[in-house]
Amino acid sequence: MAPAAAGRGAVPGVARSRAAVRPCAEGASLIAEIRALEDRKSALSARQARLAVDFDLLQRREQAETGMPAAELGAGVAAQLALARRESPARGGRLLGLAKALVTEMPHTLAALDTGQLNEWRATLLVRETACLSAADRCAVDADLAPDTGTFDGTGDRKIIAAARAAAYRRDPRSVTQRAGHAATERHVSLRPAPDTMCYLTALLPVAAGVAVHTALTRHADALRATGDPRTRGQLMADTLVERTTGTPGGITGIEIQLIMTDRTLFQGDSEPARLPGYGIIPAGHARALLVPDQNPNQADPDEGQDQALNVWLRRLYTAPGSGELTAMDSRARLFPPGLRRFVHLRDDTCRTPYCDAPIRHLDHIIPWHHGGTTDQNNGAGLCEACNHTKETPGWNAQPRPGPRHTLHITTPTGHTYQSKAPPLPGTKPAEVPPERHAKIPSRQRRELRHVAKVLRRTRSRGAADAAAAAA
Repeated sequence: MAPAAAGRGAVPGVARSRAAVRPCAEGASLIAEIRALEDRKSALSARQARLAVDFDLLQRREQAETGMPAAELGAGVAAQLALARRESPARGGRLLGLAKALVTEMPHTLAALDTGQLNEWRATLLVRETACLSAADRCAVDADLAPDTGTFDGTGDRKIIAAARAAAYRRDPRSVTQRAGHAATERHVSLRPAPDTMCYLTALLPVAAGVAVHTALTRHADALRATGDPRTRGQLMADTLVERTTGTPGGITGIEIQLIMTDRTLFQGDSEPARLPGYGIIPAGHARALLVPDQNPNQADPDEGQDQALNVWLRRLYTAPGSGELTAMDSRARLFPPGLRRFVHLRDDTCRTPYCDAPIRHLDHIIPWHHGGTTDQNNGAGLCEACNHTKETPGWNAQPRPGPRHTLHITTPTGHTYQSKAPPLPGTKPAEVPPERHAKIPSRQRRELRHVAKVLRRTRSRGAADAAAAAA
């Protein structure tokens, strides 16, 4: 009886196992639609590339008709494309370069993008790895690789990069070698925010220099670990880099960082976050701890900060109730005086061009001085160097506009308009949305959401039943 019962009891389990691996028609249709949408995204990227090239040619022709020098033709085109695609100006320049290469020199790659066999990122990799070649050689490499024939089906980014590099080197080894030599001139150090009040300090270095730096930090960290230092190797390498660069263990030097917080956060322990220029928003507790050496959360050793003294200067910033707009300052000077420069830097934080997060390099008169623009906070805006030069291109116009916060109204040569508002300072309350402005979910969408919730409940209950049966 026992073997027979065991056999009968095994049948439902086998049925459940087969049902679990049987393809679900609904799931298959969802995957098919996701794949179709991915193909459409690639095709739309190809269409955007063709439109970008057409727009560039149109703008160059119009600029030539106005008498613009040949060397300046195309100025402002990348910035207009960036605004249209909600990207930064730097990203807009790269997208325009990608479009020109695909449309004029790499027809096979463009065809693969058009048919969904390549996505925009992998097309960018092919364009990037052949950038040093002449137009004829790049076209030849494009024909050799011919991604529209399925050359890269199932391959990852690394294999695509390796294939493009090998093909480029076979065509023109001299140019590839010269490109490697020129790359050393582009070495730099950059900083970008990371989650949890951290940041990425990145150095682009020649390979020999980068390996030497990493080896020196590793050896020093291993030596400290051998003496019993409890920190991990990664922590030791990071702390050593900071100490050797700044000259102090905690990295706090004679540099003004201009930490911005409300008086409630500083004196009353309020939870309103602060803002650190060059980084962004940081938690209130972290901001307060930065002002006290022995509570500095970035201190490698808490005991090291107790003998250090920080020069903390408090500068009062007065904001308008509700909107958070900084109070006005005025000057009759053509150049922004130091106090006003500091004011605009604190108000704008980064470049005021929409979608551009670059650091402020130029203090710009929104209405130019030679057109009657005044030197005051309302007519001043912080811009990066590239955006300030773009603004001077014929056809561009910027005007200050009234608003709860400082508002900049930008008009491009095609007549499209964009607005840029100064970011809210710490302590600014978000505007209340009227009840009638709340979006209403359409009835069809509500039914679809209810159906999804019902399917999820059934899946969970079926899984719980199977688990109970398996346990029994």
